[in-house]
Amino acid sequence: MPGNRNLMFLIIGALVVVVGVLGYNLYEAKKEPKGVQINVGPDGLKIQNK
Repeated sequence: MPGNRNLMFLIIGALVVVVGVLGYNLYEAKKEPKGVQINVGPDGLKIQNK
């Protein structure tokens, strides 16, 4: 019985780590980049400081 309980805690811990990593990656992908943004479009060249 104790082996099954340890395996369950190991699986739950691994799932918590996976959810944390995926959440952090999603956060990094959604946030605005820092620095300078250069856009070239029909109105010409635009440079914005972020």
